[in-house]
Amino acid sequence: MTDNTIFENKLAAYLTLGCKLNFAETSAIGKQLSQVGVRKARAGEIAHICVINTCSVTEFADKKCRQAVRKMIKDNPGAYVIVTGCYAQLKPEDIAGIEGVDIVLGAEQKLDVVAYLDELKKKDKGAVHTSKTNNIRTFVPSCSKDDRTRYFLKVQDGCDYFCSFCTIPFARGRSRNGTVESLVKQAEEVAANGGKEIVLTGVNIGDFGKTTGETFFDLVKALDNVEGIARYRISSIEPNLLTDEIIDFVAHSKRFAPHFHIPLQSGSDAVLKLMRRKYDTALFRHKVEIIKQKLPHAFIGVDVIVGTRGETDEYFEEGRRFIESLDISQLHVFTYSERPNTQALKIDFAVDPRTKHARSKVLLDISDRKLRDFYLSQQGLLRKALFEHTVHDNKMYGFTENYVKVEREYDENLVNIVRDVKLGRMNLEGTALILQ
Repeated sequence: MTDNTIFENKLAAYLTLGCKLNFAETSAIGKQLSQVGVRKARAGEIAHICVINTCSVTEFADKKCRQAVRKMIKDNPGAYVIVTGCYAQLKPEDIAGIEGVDIVLGAEQKLDVVAYLDELKKKDKGAVHTSKTNNIRTFVPSCSKDDRTRYFLKVQDGCDYFCSFCTIPFARGRSRNGTVESLVKQAEEVAANGGKEIVLTGVNIGDFGKTTGETFFDLVKALDNVEGIARYRISSIEPNLLTDEIIDFVAHSKRFAPHFHIPLQSGSDAVLKLMRRKYDTALFRHKVEIIKQKLPHAFIGVDVIVGTRGETDEYFEEGRRFIESLDISQLHVFTYSERPNTQALKIDFAVDPRTKHARSKVLLDISDRKLRDFYLSQQGLLRKALFEHTVHDNKMYGFTENYVKVEREYDENLVNIVRDVKLGRMNLEGTALILQ
């Protein structure tokens, strides 16, 4: 058993790469270490312990993780270095071989970090502690606050979908979740700490309930009754799991924002089949139309991947036309990156890098037009904005319930305050609406 007194007065540095779920889990790791006496290192301080939480969604993400690990080791000489996250689960030996890494923790181990620290004794080579994918079963609650005003509440982990291009089920295991009761308690703690906005996050949040016999709709209804929270946002949710009853509930709820983030991935049914997605474009269009029917001013963000194996010029053009036809607000465009051990590698037709880049630019241009059109449609309207800490050129920023970024002169009394506002003209950068 580790003697916890060795952690007293020790400093820890944390680095998180990837998704908001990773940020929530890093926060949970930080809380564990703080409970045994470890303080977070401030700017300029050399840390005794370094924690790097990694991502592996693309080949570039892998490369970025390796660079980040080496930089942390260089910036904190002699520190005990812990690497965890998706890259650590998928390729632990690669990381363990980096000089200066002491321990590599997989998905099942990372949220019990103190148990693996071995009295902070430096090692000649990193020790690996991981579990096989089928044995990743534990759900550990996590909730983090970003550097603005939002909290990210982890409600679900893992995925059972096994899309042909994705390694997430191998990195995070099967779908699992906390109970509605436990998540409501965490939301109540956020409210007690003065938090106004919570983003519900996970790997496949619409699949909530696999381990508790509950549903995501049950969770949404329960959270809506937590006093003190001004608004919730639902992070990325699969279109086949975004039920019409959830959309209808959001339209009439007290706290759930008219803001949806829905992965499309491709506007071609042929490509969706190659991806092994669980919906077609007809269902996706139906969801967008239902949202706009019940919530005309809702913000709808959409994920799209370009250049997947099998995406011919014809299929891309079909997808582009479909995307153009949707009443959505913004695209999040990702370039396909081949991942080891995925079924997509069995598809013959591969898209060359130059074509991927050109297709990405086409969709990013569409996104810019749609976002500008959405912002212009909101000018002159009354909304509620939650203001953030961010200051730039004596300007402060916030977001309305339907995710319009707003700008005004800085006033420290407005930070973390929800205020009725009237939306005015676009700022010079085209990134926000100036308040009237």
